[in-house]
Amino acid sequence: MFELVVNGAFEAAHRLVDYPGKCNRLHGHSWTVEMSVSGDKLDNIGMVADFKVLKSMLMEVLDAMDHQYLNELPQFKELNPTAEHLAKYIYETIEANDLFKTNCKLNYIKVWESPKAAVIYRKDA
Repeated sequence: MFELVVNGAFEAAHRLVDYPGKCNRLHGHSWTVEMSVSGDKLDNIGMVADFKVLKSMLMEVLDAMDHQYLNELPQFKELNPTAEHLAKYIYETIEANDLFKTNCKLNYIKVWESPKAAVIYRKDA
């Protein structure tokens, strides 16, 4: 089994509604996102998937949130834009790609809101 990992980043603000602390106020993060993909079959040039394709897939989702106030985006109108909700949203959006209907499996999405705090979302097998 091969595991491929790509990273991306975006800047965005949010606030955690009803949170009993400073994060209830508007604040921003330099978010970093890691995506892990695996597969056991190599294509005719020896790849599970093209890193360029994986990075593009990830950045398409992240670019839509870059320099946004996350609370105002449709996907977070009813959800607090916590790192947990971001990770799940990114996972589910990327997993819908045709690449994951064939050779590859999306293992997890890891969202860092700071160098010291991250969350991993993976779907139960």
